[in-house]
Amino acid sequence: MAKDGFDIIGDIHGHASALRRLLDEMGYVEEGGVFRHRERRVIFVGDFVDRGPEQIATLQIARRMCDAGLALAVMGNHEFNALAWAEPDGNGSYLRPHTEKNSHQHKEFLRQITEGSDAHAQALAWFKTLPVWIDLPGLRVVHACWSEAAQQTLSSCLDASNRFTREGLREAAHRGSATYNAAEVLLKGPELPLPAGRSFLDKDGHRRSEVRIRWWDPKALTFRNAALGMNGDEAKLPESPIPTEYQYKHTKPVFFGHYWLQGTPTIESDYAACLDFSVAKGGFLAAYRWSGEEKLSPGNLVWVNGT
Repeated sequence: MAKDGFDIIGDIHGHASALRRLLDEMGYVEEGGVFRHRERRVIFVGDFVDRGPEQIATLQIARRMCDAGLALAVMGNHEFNALAWAEPDGNGSYLRPHTEKNSHQHKEFLRQITEGSDAHAQALAWFKTLPVWIDLPGLRVVHACWSEAAQQTLSSCLDASNRFTREGLREAAHRGSATYNAAEVLLKGPELPLPAGRSFLDKDGHRRSEVRIRWWDPKALTFRNAALGMNGDEAKLPESPIPTEYQYKHTKPVFFGHYWLQGTPTIESDYAACLDFSVAKGGFLAAYRWSGEEKLSPGNLVWVNGT
């Protein structure tokens, strides 16, 4: 198996058929229920569940590959949310409150897997094994944002393999704490307060006064060209500068997902690549075929239609 052959796959959200097509496109062959490549391995960026129609099958494909040593994976915010949803908080509720909003986001996974079933317990057990980030000699993978400050703050909640301890999960789910904020940055991405009086409706119809930013794009230096997820209203924002504390300034490639990018998959930085191209919204399931290069090339992107 080639040491440097990794295919990093973006957010799947229960679209197992698209995952199978993508693996087939990249030369993986299913043998004994496991997708294998003679020379390469996969790294999944997280968000296996919620939204899509084939969530159990998605988990089966990914977990079997990981168990066989043919893939690595990091935790997405949806896996974190699933753990927090199921974990009692000791006060008669759960780490992730069972509100209408949270229930709506998670209900399709719970319906497909049957909440409280053995399959549900097994899925949660696997989620607990997923690290928050992976830092290999030639590349890095995290679900939403590479932030060394957030990693340092969250380290007290993690074991030596960057996986949440049980108490660490409880601390990271405690809204308002420093560890909660760090987990938000790593798993959901940094958000900046919009200029006074500005707000927007996100993809789920919730009004927001803070906006996610293109922390990976070296040209994204103002609210207008850094904001994303505003359904086209980004162009109405001022050209006032944003803080640069989250801007990625390293030359070690980092791969991530999470941001529901639209259109034909592309790369906006020489050293950072978002691989979430909205497969759950009629977009694409994308992967980057990395073979040891430092500077990333759009020609190494591969994708399939989500439907």
